[in-house]
Amino acid sequence: MKQVVIKSGGAQVVEVPAPSIDKKSILVSVDYSCISAGTEMKSVQLSGMPLYKRALKQPENVKKVIQSLKDTGFQATLSKVRGKLEFGSPSGYSAAGRVIDVGSDVQDFQIGDRVACAGAGIANHAEIICVPALLTVKIPKNLDCLRASTVTLGAIALQGVRRFNPTLGETVVVLGLGILGILTLQLLKANGCRVVAIDLNPKRLEMARQLGADLLINPLEGDYENKVRQFTQDQGADGVIITAASTSSDLIHQSALATRRKGRIVLVGDVGLNLRREDFYQKEIDFLISCSYGPGRYDPYYELEGQDYPFPYVRWTENRNMQAYLQLMDQQKIQLPTDCIYEIDDISKAYAALNAGEDSPLSTFVSYSRSDQDRLEKVIPLRAHDLSESAFKVSGDIQIGIVGASSFVQSVHLPNLKQIKNCHIRAVMSRTGTAASALGQQYQSAYVTTDYEELLADDTINLILISTRHNQHGNQVLRALQAGKHVFVEKPLAVTTQELDKIRHFYQAQKTKNLPLLMTGFNRRFSPIMTKLKKEIEKHQTPLIINYQMNAGFISKDHWIQGSEGAGRNIGEACHIYDLFSFLIDSPVISVTAKSIHPQSSQWLANDNFVATIQYENGSLATLLYTSQGSKACSKERLDLYVDGCVYTMDDYKTLDRYEEKKVSLFSSSSIDKGHREEINSFISYLKNQDAQRKIPISLEDQVSVTQISLKVEEQLR
Repeated sequence: MKQVVIKSGGAQVVEVPAPSIDKKSILVSVDYSCISAGTEMKSVQLSGMPLYKRALKQPENVKKVIQSLKDTGFQATLSKVRGKLEFGSPSGYSAAGRVIDVGSDVQDFQIGDRVACAGAGIANHAEIICVPALLTVKIPKNLDCLRASTVTLGAIALQGVRRFNPTLGETVVVLGLGILGILTLQLLKANGCRVVAIDLNPKRLEMARQLGADLLINPLEGDYENKVRQFTQDQGADGVIITAASTSSDLIHQSALATRRKGRIVLVGDVGLNLRREDFYQKEIDFLISCSYGPGRYDPYYELEGQDYPFPYVRWTENRNMQAYLQLMDQQKIQLPTDCIYEIDDISKAYAALNAGEDSPLSTFVSYSRSDQDRLEKVIPLRAHDLSESAFKVSGDIQIGIVGASSFVQSVHLPNLKQIKNCHIRAVMSRTGTAASALGQQYQSAYVTTDYEELLADDTINLILISTRHNQHGNQVLRALQAGKHVFVEKPLAVTTQELDKIRHFYQAQKTKNLPLLMTGFNRRFSPIMTKLKKEIEKHQTPLIINYQMNAGFISKDHWIQGSEGAGRNIGEACHIYDLFSFLIDSPVISVTAKSIHPQSSQWLANDNFVATIQYENGSLATLLYTSQGSKACSKERLDLYVDGCVYTMDDYKTLDRYEEKKVSLFSSSSIDKGHREEINSFISYLKNQDAQRKIPISLEDQVSVTQISLKVEEQLR
């Protein structure tokens, strides 16, 4: 299917696989999408800037890059950033069309329904979009899809008005007459307000006059605050809704001057926020920020999980704002010009039109021509050569299917795989086509897809690498093994006992010796520092006592890893340490006990603040102290191992020391190396050169045992 991406200061159309549906979403064939002149033109301008200028304007992304440098190093971070820049980023957040598929958990929509959709990164400029149910509303019978495609902008304007809370007869200034300002003006008039419309563009002012504005002001013709005071008998406006975009903070200062005592100012647009205390203190003016479409915005439980807020307590959510806006349009209380329409193939002209200064249209729309099959291609070839099985069957080569375009696989696994001889990325699969296409293009895969079945059916692929959300691992591993593929899965192997049992039973039920191999991404055992420690203690005479401290850092409970997708940090991360214990102790587990803290404050969760103790058949004992309550100023990971009269200490995978009669440094490095490269290299090497004399890098027994430990710990913590 066709989709718009922003790249190098412009908009381009790319071919990507159609998105796959999940159980809480619907699939929509788009008729029209609406371009946001403010938000999207800003993205276009940023994409054309040199990296250093972009960094100055997006400091939050700089922090992410710095953290990536610490975690994965320069080359991996550079590869990840370069890949994103070369492909571009999806654009759009307001669209309308018809439903072509419905997720199993969705109750209120049927195939064929006409719907309007919202959401950055969701309601994209694309032929097919996958949208969560609460970001979708049905279109009234007499309203066309073209006007309904402005639903997101309408909800933003409506939420700004709700924050202002106007009453009949009040005088309200609307500062900025872009599409949000024009919508806000009409909503205020529908509320019985007198409206002062302010803009630099004479054409926008004339449009405001036609829509019923009571006073028009061009700031170039004098200080608007004085004209507002004259219009209000020197009282000042009841308030100002700022829908303009400017880096200047003067807009808020001028708005305060034009506002009466005890008035209010609501910020909907994007302006400078160097506030002057005297502006608000002397008049006791309320300053409010409007959060996008309304309550529910940026709440993953609402938007992605579909957990609606109760109607009696939250009357206006973002979904209800979307519904109310479409009803107002259906009643013809909202008017917008809809004559600036471009086919998706002419997207560059659409963005150019928005950059035409005073002559730029208020609203610009992208239209999509439907094919009979709704362009539901789930596979997009990226190479011009033959994609048949025979073209890729080379003896000894590893053909990999990547499942999941996670940040981790981008920054760690793919750069490492690229360095391995006779190892090829055959295909990339992700639920969103743009993510798959970006990685596929960067690593020159044969094709990209949003359908997992395509990888399982591809006889050329002999290894599946899974890096999806944790709750998908168990099922995806089992299906890949059943399809005869070797599997490398990022931890955890499974998040329930039922999933783990199915994987175990797969191997137990097979009678052939040529079974596909499975390896879970427990990388720490492969780190140079742990390889050195293992060699130091391999002939130990006494049982080991290990104390491992993980100062994991705080993650909010609304982060995906804390919910059903991640299964919590014990299962999702602490499993690394359980595997490390198995590696160092090399003995069957006989007991597992775990205790957590019981705080009164709800932000501290049991499964990321606990102590787990594991006893082994050879008499060894290992304890993990895992906490999110620590400080980043301290090391994240530390190990103390006691055996044969010696103490071994490891600090953050940088240093390893032995204390006997005196301290001896066994390993020292300026950077952290947790064994990711060695891990993938060892597995690929084993696949290429299997023989009876070599052991698989991590035995199936160890992988199962480690997963069982994490599940037993979780059971006791809960």
